[in-house]
Amino acid sequence: MPVYYECQRCTACCRWPGDVRVSENEIEKLAATIGLSGEEFIQRFTRLTRDRLGLSLMEKPNGECVFLEGNLCSVQSVKPQQCRDFPNLWRFPGFDQKCHARPQVVDLDRYVELVSKATGRPEEYVRTHPNSH
Repeated sequence: MPVYYECQRCTACCRWPGDVRVSENEIEKLAATIGLSGEEFIQRFTRLTRDRLGLSLMEKPNGECVFLEGNLCSVQSVKPQQCRDFPNLWRFPGFDQKCHARPQVVDLDRYVELVSKATGRPEEYVRTHPNSH
């Protein structure tokens, strides 16, 4: 039986340093949300990923996401897909020591339904994604 992790919005994942990759479409949505052009957003809030294959959100000096304000995501409504996918479709090493998501053992159909709703991904994607069960 798969395990669905119910996010508690503890923001531990927002405080873990690393690449939060952003696509062109995500950049446009993020930029529009905060009233910038795509180019302005790229200059102010992104950096080249460590593997040099794309753009990532910048981090504050302490490793937190640049959009974390206290315990809230200031771009919650348009946060990147990578953020929406955590912790059900990807996990970083040691996530379970920091993340307060509540694990729930559920049947496959319920898992697919819950993860699809949490991530905004189609149910077929969730059903066939290699990290999803």
